[in-house]
Amino acid sequence: MKRLNEQVKRNLTRFPDDFMFILTKKEKDELVANCDRFTLLKHSSSLPRVFTEQGVAMLSSVLNSERAIQVSIAIMRVFVKLKELISTHRELALKLQELEKRMGEKDQQIISIFEAIRELMAPKEKRSRVIKGFRQN
Repeated sequence: MKRLNEQVKRNLTRFPDDFMFILTKKEKDELVANCDRFTLLKHSSSLPRVFTEQGVAMLSSVLNSERAIQVSIAIMRVFVKLKELISTHRELALKLQELEKRMGEKDQQIISIFEAIRELMAPKEKRSRVIKGFRQN
């Protein structure tokens, strides 16, 4: 980690704001609270740097150790998987919309199912706390 920070500081012009940023104190505290693997950061006086996909690619040009190269490759593969998941999520939402349009308002129970699926697809912070269920008419 020390070498990484050294190389980033030496090559700051390679890391504009859309490639790398520094977490705020509040963000760091939230990260430590939510992820056990970051407990070492809890008492650190410095704030961690965070890299976007482009920043990770740029890191590979300033870090030359075998381990750094392997980590860069692994992280790039994670970004690719994330993009695939997001794409699949969008496709599913579009297909649900199309199916719902074809149905019209014929069956209220099926519409309720679509609403429940949309609720599950929403990001956690946008999900409502109301538990939806099916009611017999």
